[in-house]
Amino acid sequence: MAAERLRARADASNGPAADDAAMQVRRLMTSPVVAVPPELPLKEVARLLDERGFSGVPVCDDQGHILGVVSETDIVRQEQGLIPGKVRLLRRLAEPKGDGVGFGARTASEAMTSPAITVSPLTDVTRAARLMIEQRVNRLPVVERGKVVGIVTRADLVRAFHRSDGVIEREIRDDVLLRVLWIDPSQLQISVQEGDVVITGTVENRSAAELVDAYIRGVPGVVSVTTSLVWAIDDLARRTVHSL
Repeated sequence: MAAERLRARADASNGPAADDAAMQVRRLMTSPVVAVPPELPLKEVARLLDERGFSGVPVCDDQGHILGVVSETDIVRQEQGLIPGKVRLLRRLAEPKGDGVGFGARTASEAMTSPAITVSPLTDVTRAARLMIEQRVNRLPVVERGKVVGIVTRADLVRAFHRSDGVIEREIRDDVLLRVLWIDPSQLQISVQEGDVVITGTVENRSAAELVDAYIRGVPGVVSVTTSLVWAIDDLARRTVHSL
C-alpha cells in the first residue's frame, strides 16, 4: 500500500513538486492573527502595539480582507521629530488623556501603509526573507484568497534555523518518513549536524528516493540535504520510456 501511494504521488506531480522542495511560510507563521479594524483610533493602535510588543499589525475589514498594515513607523511618522524615541511616542499616544496624534492621521486606515506587502502560505521562506530585506519590513501578513490567515516575522525566520539537530532528526523520522511517506525510518541511516542532513539506505523505488529528498528540504531548520539512497526499481526511467 505504501508503494502504491508513493507511486501515485510521483505520477501526479511528475516528480517532487517544487513547493515541497523548500521550507514554506505556512510552517512558521503565527495564526490566528491580531488585526485591527480600519476605523480604530490611532492611539488605540499605539496602545495595542505597546502592550503586545508588536511592531505592526494588519488592518482588515469585517470580512477579514487585508486593507493595509499599520506599523510603529507609520505612527512615528505622524509626530516626526517631536518626541525622541518611538517607545515613548507609543506610550504617549496610548495615554487616555494624551493629545492623540494631532498631525494628519487619526485612525488605522488613515495611517496604514497600503497596499500591504504580503505572501501566501506556500511562499518559500527564502523568498519571504528576501522580500523583507528588499521592502525593509519586519513582518509579512500571510494571505489566502484575500484574507489574512497568519503573519510571519523576521524573528520567525531566525527561530526556524535555531532548532536543535535532535528535534530536526525526530521530525524527519516521525513525520516525514513514517507519517507522510510511509517509509520505515529504521531502514535508513540519518545524520543531522548543524542542520546539514545526510541520509543513506535503501528504498523501494526512485520516486520514493526523490520524495524523501524533497520533503526533508521542507523541514524547518534544515540547511542542506545529502541523500545517498539506492532503490530496487527505477520507476521514473520506465515512465519516461512509456511516454516516448
